[in-house]
Amino acid sequence: MGSTVNEGVLRVGVVGVGVISQQYFEHFPALPGLELAAVADLDVARAQAVGAEQGVRGTSVDDLLAADDVDVVLNLTIPAAHADVATRALTAGKHVYGEKPLAMSTAEAAPVLDLARRSGLRVGSAPDTVLGTGIQTARAALDDGVIGTPVGAAVAWSAPGHERWHPAPAFYYQPGGGPLLDMGPYYLTSLVTFFGPVVRVSGSATRSTRERTVATGPNAGTPIPVDVDTHVAAVLEHENGVISTVTVSFEVWATRAPLFEVYGTSGTLDVPDPNRFSEPVSVATAQDPTWNGLPTSAGYADAGRGYGLADMAHAIATDRPHRASGDLAFHVLEVMEAVATAARDHVVVPVTSRVDRPATVPHGARPATW
Repeated sequence: MGSTVNEGVLRVGVVGVGVISQQYFEHFPALPGLELAAVADLDVARAQAVGAEQGVRGTSVDDLLAADDVDVVLNLTIPAAHADVATRALTAGKHVYGEKPLAMSTAEAAPVLDLARRSGLRVGSAPDTVLGTGIQTARAALDDGVIGTPVGAAVAWSAPGHERWHPAPAFYYQPGGGPLLDMGPYYLTSLVTFFGPVVRVSGSATRSTRERTVATGPNAGTPIPVDVDTHVAAVLEHENGVISTVTVSFEVWATRAPLFEVYGTSGTLDVPDPNRFSEPVSVATAQDPTWNGLPTSAGYADAGRGYGLADMAHAIATDRPHRASGDLAFHVLEVMEAVATAARDHVVVPVTSRVDRPATVPHGARPATW
């Protein structure tokens, strides 16, 4: 059986209190239908310190998963632990919302979704940045035919590497990390939101031999082993015929390539960064080839990390599909897995899962109070 809701509030237990958790804590007070109940970490002392900061108890992971006052687990662990923590939470009768990727592989992720379905529980997954006004306004413009019929899209995200800013970046260079699994979900989730599911992919990948070291924090100067490809290029064919090209890289020191564009029969859409919630959207058309900003027309206003969880909470209360769903995250994970296979084997790889485009977030919407 699923978790019960206490007086209209979904009580949240956070597992993993690393860097990303602070962004969630910052937005919890603004999210109706959610109440932070407890935090946990493998380092219990750290969990207790963060719990004291947030005014809730800090505890062990086992104790949080067994707690009666936790309805949903917010899984902010490293990617290698995502499937294990999600499985344990579902087994304990709790909904799960996690950071991306959903799991290390589709083989790990599929049993998680199956368990949730059998248990009548929900699984949600980041990124929820795509629910903000930026990507949602871009989607609304595409649906309204602002650039005619979409033909193609191009993504070119790059950076020298996360070790330049993250104090503990080693996991970004281990399986489950790299530019594809770390940054790919933002762009692939946006592309599926725009055009629907991907049916086949091809791609190539490589990594340089340059040495990487931690640049900031107490571990500055520590070497970082690199066990993943750090430059990935892919071609995606969507079910509706749109072709998307996606390049993600930890190897680029500078670039002038557009970050994200969509090309249609009568114009081009300049899509904002899907790692952010509310950047502006621009368009150039056959009638007016200059770039013009579009007014905000959809999306959660002033959104931040945690809005996907709040959207899931409201969906549970109103018995509707939630937008940042496990099924969407699974499809994106399969696409990334297929890209890696295509790059390794030099073949075109079919994608077998299908997912509906999530419902558009209406203009100015906020996750409603339960």
